[in-house]
Amino acid sequence: MAMNALAATNRNFRHASRLLGLDSKLEKSLLIPFREIKVECTIPKDDGSLATYVGFRVQHDNARGPMKGGIRYHPEVDPDEVNALSQLMTWKTAVADIPYGGAKGGIGCTPKDLSFSELERLTRVFTQKIHDLIGVNTDVPAPDMGTNAQTMAWILDEYSKFHGHSPAIVTGKPIDLGGSLGREAATGLGVVYATESLLGLYGKSINGLTFVIQGFGNVGSWVARLISERGGKVIAVSDVTGAVKNQNGIDIEDLLKHQEETDSLQNFSGGDSMDPDELLTHECDVLIPCALGGVLNKENAADVKAKFIIEAANHPVDPEADEILTKKGVVILPDIYANAGGVTVSYFEWVQNIQGFMWEEEQVNKELQKYMTKAFLNIKAMCHSHNCSLRMGAFTLGVQRVARATILRGWEA
Repeated sequence: MAMNALAATNRNFRHASRLLGLDSKLEKSLLIPFREIKVECTIPKDDGSLATYVGFRVQHDNARGPMKGGIRYHPEVDPDEVNALSQLMTWKTAVADIPYGGAKGGIGCTPKDLSFSELERLTRVFTQKIHDLIGVNTDVPAPDMGTNAQTMAWILDEYSKFHGHSPAIVTGKPIDLGGSLGREAATGLGVVYATESLLGLYGKSINGLTFVIQGFGNVGSWVARLISERGGKVIAVSDVTGAVKNQNGIDIEDLLKHQEETDSLQNFSGGDSMDPDELLTHECDVLIPCALGGVLNKENAADVKAKFIIEAANHPVDPEADEILTKKGVVILPDIYANAGGVTVSYFEWVQNIQGFMWEEEQVNKELQKYMTKAFLNIKAMCHSHNCSLRMGAFTLGVQRVARATILRGWEA
């Protein structure tokens, strides 16, 4: 899958670059990361023995502003995948029109095998090794797989020992340390605003349509909650523990309660269990994959019955499935736009920290809606002028903005 992500991103980039008629030297320059950092992180374990981990950060592009992207703690932190994801962040921030470039990083480790204090020591050592290569105006990390608000608090504290109090060095912080209200729901809410924009184009709204949601973690559960609040019928949901369906619509609040009590979607009284593999091909109006990449592929794409697919996950539709679905007339809203709510509210958090002035949650959500709506109109305009799919519309929009900034700054000098 990792190579697939990089290959797909590069392929989309090259296609967009052709449509825009970019100079081949500029194209090559845009593809190569600005900087790749790899550091050794050795910590004492709780039993007194030493353990060494490899940490890294890929900083892809800074033509439009400081680089931005998550830090993941995962055993298979693969350089190729991180490279692809850092590049994806460059295009994503440009599509959302926020003044950032792309980055991504991580440490190859298994968080559940480390104690709380071991994770803290590892995070602090990693921060010590990269503190002079990140910065409020250079590169602003955020949480990702295996990291959370607590991880960000440790990075903030360690970084501040070298540079003085710097709340804007990371986003996704706890509220008490300068985190933004609305950050928790941001990606899910952004997905919903994106869905509303797309459906509006076809004279439809969320109210009365049927939805299938794969993944019930942070993003999936917020998407489900917000859609049912808006009158949409969520008829099937799945996560790693199982899948549940109810043709009349699942009561999401009940399901959330059940999940909290049992840590599982199994044995939920408000619906019937179903084979999680059948979820993606379940009859519905809108399918929203919120979990892993590559879940729609050449094996199952032909059987998809949804009319719209909203990519809340990164890369849920692989390129072969993309072709099959497009031929079938399925409309796919691409990840670099659909899930940009998270990084947009991260930007709002950074802005609040720099100003030293925090917003009400209502303002955060209103601004998010403004950005998501405007980005959709810009993507549509690109689709018209280049006669292309929404995915290519989004890619051409992002790549064009970065290319323009690069040329204006004088990349040949």
